[in-house]
Amino acid sequence: MSARTVSVLGAVLAGLAVALGAFGAHALEGRVVAGRLDTFETAVRYLMYHALGLLLLARIPGTAVAAGLMTAGIAVFSGSLVLLVLTDTGWLGAITPIGGVLMISAWLLTAWQLLRGNQS
Repeated sequence: MSARTVSVLGAVLAGLAVALGAFGAHALEGRVVAGRLDTFETAVRYLMYHALGLLLLARIPGTAVAAGLMTAGIAVFSGSLVLLVLTDTGWLGAITPIGGVLMISAWLLTAWQLLRGNQS
């Protein structure tokens, strides 16, 4: 992914996080079990953190692979939690950790790139 693509994706996902947060606060309260609302908030919080992370990665040369891992992690982690809440399909929680591992991998790869000073 190019730096511009990563930046655009980060900005779009940050906007999506705000929209989902508003949706959760106004449309879900009273419609889902209290614990599920907490799950939804976790999905939105991690979506925003990692959307901002993508904006950061766009400014660091050599992090295209990390950006791809982070994007996949966002989709799997936040996506599975949002779907879990909206569909009340508990088994989706079993795939959520895969997204977490992808996001952790993205951050560790970024740290490795920064330590190596790889500016390619």
